Amino acid sequence: MLVLTRKKGQSIMVGDEIEISVVEINGDAIRLGIKAPRDVSIYRREIYEAILEENIRAAGTAAQMAEKLKKLQFSPAPAVKKKEKDNTDIVTAQESVDRSQDSE
Repeated sequence: MLVLTRKKGQSIMVGDEIEISVVEINGDAIRLGIKAPRDVSIYRREIYEAILEENIRAAGTAAQMAEKLKKLQFSPAPAVKKKEKDNTDIVTAQESVDRSQDSE
């Protein structure tokens, strides 16, 4: 770890695009200003760790859900024919798809 001493108003550069400045010193608290490109994420450490924990938890939940979905057995919906008042058949959406594929 690199340790530097800076006074109020002084800054350090991280690479060519990130500047960290000492804005204020109040007892043992230091206010920092950070200039960085918008695509660089900047978080306080405790927030960053909370985000990591949540991502790990969400990934675990997604993996569990995927396993549950793999175990489900799916069967096609039964064909349903209904009669209109004039005694003509109503074709279900699935039958319509099946018929269009048969005609190709």
